[in-house]
Amino acid sequence: MNTYNNALTASGGGFGRAFTDNFLGEAPDWYKFAIAAFLIINPLILYVSGPFVTGWVLIAEFIFTLAMALKCYPLQPGGLLAIEAVLLGMTSTDAVYHEVTENFEVILLLMFMVAGIYFMKSLLLFVFTKILINVNSKTMLSLLFCAVSAVLSAFLDALTVTAVLIAVAVGFYSVYHRVASNQPHHHHDHDHSNDDQVVEYHREDLDQFRAYLRSLIMHGAVGTALGGVCTLVGEPQNLLIAEKAGWEFVQFFLNMAPVTIPTFFAGLATCALLEKSGICGYGAKLPSAVREVLVNFSREEEKKRTSRDVAELWTQGIVAMLLVLALAFHVAEVGIIGLMIIVLLTAFNGVVQEARIGHAFEEALPFTALLVVFFAIVAVIHQQHLFEPVTHFVLGLEPSQQPGMLFLANGILSMISDNVFVATVYINEVKAALTAGEITREHFDKLAIAINTGTNLPSVATPNGQAAFLFLLTSALAPLIRLSYGRMVLMALPYTVVLSIVAMVCVVYAI
Repeated sequence: MNTYNNALTASGGGFGRAFTDNFLGEAPDWYKFAIAAFLIINPLILYVSGPFVTGWVLIAEFIFTLAMALKCYPLQPGGLLAIEAVLLGMTSTDAVYHEVTENFEVILLLMFMVAGIYFMKSLLLFVFTKILINVNSKTMLSLLFCAVSAVLSAFLDALTVTAVLIAVAVGFYSVYHRVASNQPHHHHDHDHSNDDQVVEYHREDLDQFRAYLRSLIMHGAVGTALGGVCTLVGEPQNLLIAEKAGWEFVQFFLNMAPVTIPTFFAGLATCALLEKSGICGYGAKLPSAVREVLVNFSREEEKKRTSRDVAELWTQGIVAMLLVLALAFHVAEVGIIGLMIIVLLTAFNGVVQEARIGHAFEEALPFTALLVVFFAIVAVIHQQHLFEPVTHFVLGLEPSQQPGMLFLANGILSMISDNVFVATVYINEVKAALTAGEITREHFDKLAIAINTGTNLPSVATPNGQAAFLFLLTSALAPLIRLSYGRMVLMALPYTVVLSIVAMVCVVYAI
């Protein structure tokens, strides 16, 4: 009997240990305890302090899960917090569904456009390898990444451009990591996250190459914000603001230009200064050994390129031009265009096996799920009116003070919340004030400009400020190049300061 009891106890203890090991898997124990503590204390905070305080605590907890994305993918801990919020009555499933349907264009974009870019990787790697090995100046290359990302984002969606940057950087990284690991290409396709096989004398170059790619990617990511703010199709909230204001494409660009054009050039100047000064993680040069590997890779690829490979590149190039035209003229929603790109590229390049097509969706769908969880947190913000005190304060100021304060309020709130949601809240409030005759049409236009620039520019401060930055943080690239939440915030800091100051001055004095 004692033997049976001891075995049962041991079995129970083993089960308990297995349960705690399974909870959030390989995440550190301290992280597991933190998430468990959040789930336990939230009902207590709700009971003691009410839903408003609990809502802000929930936002802080969700930001924590984003900040620790390299320890544990935020979908699971963030999802647990979202489920708890619904169970506690801080929002409802209907409210979450409403937020998701309101942002369905972004969901479609992630599902199909990012997968479409996957089938264009050969062309992207070909083009950007040529640029990388032929532009020797790191400063010039950084300016090129920033400026091209800005121009593309003015006509494409920032998430699409970010997907391109990620695909290119992963391609570069895997090429060198294969050589540094002494691994043949066919054994290395899915193993470039493992450094165990990296030869010792390659490790320093690999670390420097990571720093090099981090800086280029961050310049490009900021470029998506610089360009995205300029046009009606650049960011999802731009469409909403334009619809409320009744602005067409050209009118939107011209109204924003007194703020966006000076900010664009200030961003490029910041890019050059960061590379020259080397502060905040910038300035890393491409190691000569890595350049040699990339040059040799380019030569090898050209030597073994068959007529079929050339035809594939031409197909991708033609489809890429169709993509730009379709997005520029907005012939359909971005996600639908992405599905068209998938069909064209797979049909004409012979990718017809389900397993090969499935790989294209591996990158975006986890993030799509995370974004739905994020919308659940946004539903809490909406339902508990967490931003309402700020809204009332700003709209209660003198009219001359409102554009500047509205820019600041939108900027600060967009750093911690979804900038689409922040823009939605404020443009609706301002539109209601116009309809009620409380403000003039001219003043409404100024406030709309302040809202658009406020939600697009200061929000580069944190990954949760912009969907493109959050996508980058949670992508397969981030752990490869050691791009953590904290490092992204640090590297974005100079841009945040410069862009916010320049845009604020322009909002106050130029519009």
